[in-house]
Amino acid sequence: MQRIHDAESRGFASDNYSGVHPEVLAAIAEANGGHQTAYGEDAYTARLQEVVRGHFGEQAQAWPVFNGTGANVVALESMLPRWGAVVCADTAHIHVDEGGAPEKAAGIKLLPVSTLDGKLTPELIDAEAWGWGDEHRAQPLVVAITQSTELGTLYTPEDIRAITEHAHARGMTVFLDGARIANAAAALDLPLRAFTTDAGVDVLSLGGSKNGALAAEAIVVLNPDAVQGLAYLRKHQMQLASKMRFVSAQLIALFDGDLHLRIAGHANAMARRLSDAVTAGIADGSLPGVALTQNTDVNAVFATLPAGVADRLRRSFRFYDWDPATGEVRWVCSFDTTEEDVDAFVAALREELAAAG
Repeated sequence: MQRIHDAESRGFASDNYSGVHPEVLAAIAEANGGHQTAYGEDAYTARLQEVVRGHFGEQAQAWPVFNGTGANVVALESMLPRWGAVVCADTAHIHVDEGGAPEKAAGIKLLPVSTLDGKLTPELIDAEAWGWGDEHRAQPLVVAITQSTELGTLYTPEDIRAITEHAHARGMTVFLDGARIANAAAALDLPLRAFTTDAGVDVLSLGGSKNGALAAEAIVVLNPDAVQGLAYLRKHQMQLASKMRFVSAQLIALFDGDLHLRIAGHANAMARRLSDAVTAGIADGSLPGVALTQNTDVNAVFATLPAGVADRLRRSFRFYDWDPATGEVRWVCSFDTTEEDVDAFVAALREELAAAG
């Protein structure tokens, strides 16, 4: 097949836009050839269990799936009875970016809580964690957090421990959406288990697609008592891969070693370069009307731009509006973002602002 896209083109819309990391692509090829038992009874999925236990402890079990929405829906469905509800931030991916899949595919009631930085706290959880025993109210039985959050912020292990202790004391379990869990680990310079297993998380999703993989995610169960029927629900929700070895091989490539940290660390560093350049431009007056709206903890930068600038800038660099009402945008860096990409983007932003002024 002949390549039909510009392989040198890069933007700042999402780490989903990037291709497959060469080491992950090589792992797919290495897993090819011969026959392996389908539906997870293969050597690669068995090896993945060992890799996951190395990161999260001997009780951990991985359930490979195709995508993050599937991981979140299947995991939450396995954690809840039909009358259960999930307390989450109002910016949570499960609430605003999954097309209603938790509600429509799994019948899950979401109870969103407003938060300025994307992070829940025990006090914020209590805004919706009430009404147990009231048949008129969906029962709040799971707290869902995201690490790193949809606003690019981070929970410390202490933050998460406070949430899990608070939730468990109320008979609730805790799910962690780890679509960008590697970015969090790289930024915190901590092992994965430090803010998951050791902090009391019950179930998490292990992200691969935003970190150099192709249709490769996993549900990781840390507390077996927190789930029920996961094997059946994965099939029921069309997330059971027949040729699972190719999903598992990618996750092995990422997590059996430090590739996940190298990829995420680079993306984080490029976002920091972008954030620093914008900060400098704001200070010296070369980026008038621009303001950063969140701390740049991982690989996402949030900013507000003057009216019309974003649309003109998007002619050269793709990125998304975050809040059109306020002019807030999101810029995301990936494993293949270069320093030159960042510098060219900032230069284009400076030019558009000058033209607008």
